[in-house]
Amino acid sequence: MDLEKYFVKSDLIPAIIQQTGTNEVLMLAYMNKESLELTLKTGYTWYYSRSRQRLWNKGETSGHKQKIVSIKADCDFDTLLIEVEQVGPACHTGNPSCFFNELMGTSKNPFRRLPAKIPPSCVKPPLKAQSLASSAFLARRNFCSE
Repeated sequence: MDLEKYFVKSDLIPAIIQQTGTNEVLMLAYMNKESLELTLKTGYTWYYSRSRQRLWNKGETSGHKQKIVSIKADCDFDTLLIEVEQVGPACHTGNPSCFFNELMGTSKNPFRRLPAKIPPSCVKPPLKAQSLASSAFLARRNFCSE
């Protein structure tokens, strides 16, 4: 597989890591060509550490590995979205995700974490004014029976 098109703009490509099933964003890391090749070859994530200037295999010391489910590139081939099965927390702090430092009041947003699957009772039959998003909101608030 020719990987050159992913490294035209830079020697590093950002990789957004997402938990399979929940679609939660776990972390952002960078890959160089060698780490992407190792990821494709082994089925587990490998990254390039900008601070340590070396390759690292996620979970090599903690055991919190990331098994690859899928890898997709964006429309410009300059960002990767990697879906993984995460073992243990993704963040070195022990948090499930590296994204826990709230910058703006998103925790009060009822649509922050929609269920992966909307219960059928919330969408059948739909109310005329009820959208899929409001169905998800009701499902999260246990207004719909499963």
